[in-house]
Amino acid sequence: MAEQNILKYSIYQCSSHSASFVPENVLTDNPNDGTSRWSSETNNPPQFLTLKLYNPAVVQVISFGKYEKSHVCNMKKFKIFGGMMDDSMIELLDGGLKNNNQAESFNLKHTAGGNMFACKFIKIVPIQSWGPSFNFSIWHVLLKGIDDWNIVKSCVSWYNYYREKEAIRLCLKHFRQNNYPEAFESLQKRTRVQLEDAMLSKLHQCLVVEGDYMAAEQLLYKAAEDGYLNYYLEQQAHKAKWVPLIPPPKSSDNRENRPGMRGGHQMCIDVHTENIYLFGGWDGTTDLSDLWCYHIPSESWTCLSRDTTAQGGPSPRSCHKMCLDPERKKIFTIGRYLDSAMRIPKYMKSDFYVYDIDSNQWTQITDDTAAMGGPSLVFDHQVCMDVKKNKIYVFGGRILTCINPISSDEIICAEPSFSGLYSYHVPTNTWRKLRDDYPNPESDDQEIKSRIGHSMLFHDKKRLLYIFAGQRSKEYLSDFFTYNVDTNRLDIICDGKDNAVPPAGFTQRATIDPDLDEIHVLSGSNKDKREEYVKNSFWVYDINHNRWSCIYQSDVKEQENSVQIDQPLEPCPRFAHQLVYDHIRKIHYLFGGNPGKSHSPKMRLDDFWSLHLYRPTKEMLLRQCFHIIRRHKFQEIADSDPIAAVRYLQTELASTVDHSNPEETREFQLLSFNLFSEKEIEVKNELSVDKTFRGRSQLFDQLTGFFPDHMTQPKNNLIDLIPM
Repeated sequence: MAEQNILKYSIYQCSSHSASFVPENVLTDNPNDGTSRWSSETNNPPQFLTLKLYNPAVVQVISFGKYEKSHVCNMKKFKIFGGMMDDSMIELLDGGLKNNNQAESFNLKHTAGGNMFACKFIKIVPIQSWGPSFNFSIWHVLLKGIDDWNIVKSCVSWYNYYREKEAIRLCLKHFRQNNYPEAFESLQKRTRVQLEDAMLSKLHQCLVVEGDYMAAEQLLYKAAEDGYLNYYLEQQAHKAKWVPLIPPPKSSDNRENRPGMRGGHQMCIDVHTENIYLFGGWDGTTDLSDLWCYHIPSESWTCLSRDTTAQGGPSPRSCHKMCLDPERKKIFTIGRYLDSAMRIPKYMKSDFYVYDIDSNQWTQITDDTAAMGGPSLVFDHQVCMDVKKNKIYVFGGRILTCINPISSDEIICAEPSFSGLYSYHVPTNTWRKLRDDYPNPESDDQEIKSRIGHSMLFHDKKRLLYIFAGQRSKEYLSDFFTYNVDTNRLDIICDGKDNAVPPAGFTQRATIDPDLDEIHVLSGSNKDKREEYVKNSFWVYDINHNRWSCIYQSDVKEQENSVQIDQPLEPCPRFAHQLVYDHIRKIHYLFGGNPGKSHSPKMRLDDFWSLHLYRPTKEMLLRQCFHIIRRHKFQEIADSDPIAAVRYLQTELASTVDHSNPEETREFQLLSFNLFSEKEIEVKNELSVDKTFRGRSQLFDQLTGFFPDHMTQPKNNLIDLIPM
C-alpha cells in the first residue's frame, strides 16, 4: 500500500469572494480567527473554489477545518470534482459538513475501472449553507493522497488510455446505433477496442441486425443461467410478506399450549434445528418466568418450563437479554428491569444464567457480574454471541440505582447512568470492560455514547459489531457505527443526520444476514409518540454499498373503540416486542409486544408472525425480458399484418403476461385496442435510421439495462457531448 501524504496546492480560481475573505485563507488552519476563511460574495449558484496541486497526485482524502464555534456559513451540502484539466473533471464526492467546531475528513473517489487515477485540479462546489440565504464559507482545506511520481505516472498514463478508449467506445456506439456498419467495423478493427462483452454483441446481432427474436430469447436464458443477471437481481428492492402463525393454520386456538400476552420478553433462534426460544416478559401486571420453544416445521409450541426459578433458573423478569450458542446448545441471559419499589440492595445484583438445551438444565454462572468486572444490573441493553471465539458482548442499558434506605427515596443523579461495552469469555468465566460510557463522543472518535433501546448485531465473518439508534435520557439517537472485536477499532458509518436512514427511536428491532451482508430493521413507531403517527416501517441496509432502503411504510390508523373483525394483513405497530431471523431460509419471526394504546395501558399482545423478504427471481426477470421482446415483435408484426398480430398477441405474447398484475393486464388489453387505431404518420429525417432498426436498437438498450455496467456499451451518447 502506497504511503499517503499531505498534498501541497495553490488557489487556482474562485467564483467570487467577500471583502477580505480571500480564497488564500483556506491554506492555513486558524480556527480561532473569524476572518481566516474564504467566503463567497453571494450564495447564488454556481459558487466554487478550485485548487491546483503542485504536482499530479492520487487525491484520496479531503479534510475541512472549521471555526471554533458553529457558524451559519458552514457548508451543509457540497460536491467535490477533480481531474487533470480544469475544464474536464469528474465528481469525486457528494457530502456535507456538521455545523460544529470539529474538523471533518471525507474519502474521495480515486479509482475508475478498478485502477487509481490522478488529479491536478480539485474543485469544491458549495450547494447549501447551514444558515438560510447566507453566503458560503470554507475555513481550511487539507488534501491527502499518493504523490509518489513512480506510482502517479502510471495512473496518469492509464487514465489517458482510459479516456481515449472510452472516446472510441462512444464512437463505436454511435456508428452502430445509426447503422454505419462499415465505419463501425473499420474503427474496431483498427483500434481493437471492444464496445461491450462478446455475449451482448451476439445479442445485438440476433436482435437488431437479424431480427431473430427466438435466438435472442435463448441467449438471454443462457445469460441468466450463467449468472450475468445476478447483479441486477441483487440491486432490486425487497418486497415484504407477513403471515400470521398464531393461531396456526388448520388447528384449534388453545391458549394453554402457547405463550400468553407479553412485552419485554426475549427470543432467540437456532437456525439449524429450526427452534425459537422465548423467555419471560411482562404481561401488563406481573413479570413472567416461563420458557417456551417453537418448532418451525411442525408449527407447534412446547412449554419447557412454567417457572424457571423452580428449576434453579432466573427469576421472573422483563427487559432482560438473551443470546444463543448454536454449536454448544447454550442460551445465556443477563439483566432485567426492577420496579422502583424493588430497588433495594437485596435485589440489585446482576445475576447471569446459562440454559443447557440438551439437558433442559439452568445454571447460575454468578449472582453478580459487577463483582466479576462485568456490567452492573442493567435493562434495555444488548447482547451478541461470538460463537467462533466463544465470547459474549454486552453494550449499553440503563444502570439501576438503589433506594436510599433512610429516606426511602431513589437516589437521583443529574444524569441517569448507562453501561459501557463489555466482553465475557465463556471458557474462562472472565469479564473485560472494552469501552466506558462516554457522553460526548464527538471529541474522540474512539469513544461511544451508551444508550438504551438500541440495536447491536454481530457479523461473524467481518468480525464487527454493528450498533445504531436508541435513546439517552430525552435524546433519540440515529447514529450508526461498528466495533471490530479483534482490533478494538471503532468506525463511524453515519452520524445520524442523513434523512435516508430509519427514524430515530428505541422501538426498532434489527437482524443481520451475514451471507447477504444485509441488516434488517423493523421500526414500530418513531420519537413522535402520538398514536395517530404510529406506523410500521421496514428498512434494509446494504453493508457493502453503505446504503439504506425502505421496503415499506404502512400507516395504521385505528379508532380507540374499533373492532378488528378480519385477520389483519400485517402486525400493528408496537414496542417491547421481539424479532428473530432465520438467515438460512430468509424468514423473520415476530412475537408479542406493547401496542401503546393510551386507553388500555396494560394491554399486551400474543400474536405471532412470519415475515418473508423476497426480490424478483431469475425466472421472474426472464419472463419480464421475454415479455419486452415479444411485445416489440408484436408491434413489428402489427405494422404489416394486423390479423397475424392478433394471433401472436393471444398466444406467444399472452403467455408472458402476469395476469395477476393489474398494470400489466391493462397494458396487454390496450395492445389489442391500439392495434386498429389510426397510426401516426412518421416524418422522416434524411439522416435518421430505418424505423425498424431504430426500434430494435432501443429494445436492445432496454435489455442491456439488466446486465452489469462492465459488460455493456457506454451509457452516454456521442451527440450529447456537442455543446449548445
